[in-house]
Amino acid sequence: MKLTLASASPRRRELLSHLGVAFEVAPADLDESLIPGEHAASYVERLARAKARGPGLILAADTSVVIDDEVLGKPGTDPILGATMLRRLSGRAHQVMTGIAVSGPTGLNSRVVVSEVHFRKLSNHEIDWYVGTGEGADKAGGYALQGRAGAFITSIVGSPSNVIGLPLAETVGLLRAAGLRLPMDGP
Repeated sequence: MKLTLASASPRRRELLSHLGVAFEVAPADLDESLIPGEHAASYVERLARAKARGPGLILAADTSVVIDDEVLGKPGTDPILGATMLRRLSGRAHQVMTGIAVSGPTGLNSRVVVSEVHFRKLSNHEIDWYVGTGEGADKAGGYALQGRAGAFITSIVGSPSNVIGLPLAETVGLLRAAGLRLPMDGP
């Protein structure tokens, strides 16, 4: 059974490769707009399920940073938006939610994984420096745990791989439930 990862994220590709399973990449193209009044967990699961639709065995995920019940998107190249996001996260805890979905012979199965991330208090200079690196431009919440922003994080409650974009333990469970044998499963 050939696995397809429905994501263009290099972080998801790297995390999935750690499982030793062969896969191809075919990013899904869909409207990722939040529906007014939609809860963050419902949002990420809805997107993951929509991305996973299609023939064959497909793995999809969608990750959001949530603070004060608000989904923070990606700041893109807007330095003001990036700085605003980091100021909101500074000195506080927030949630990272990833919806993961696998479609295959057993149907479409999904779940939401939530991790809590604690940021230390950041100075204005640190925020400006980080935004200036451009590292967080294409990341939910405007930061990357696996990069320079790791220096801002004091603790994580839950899955670190979830914060990066693909909760591996839960992904393994969904892939096995879909009938995929992983190299760690043995002969």
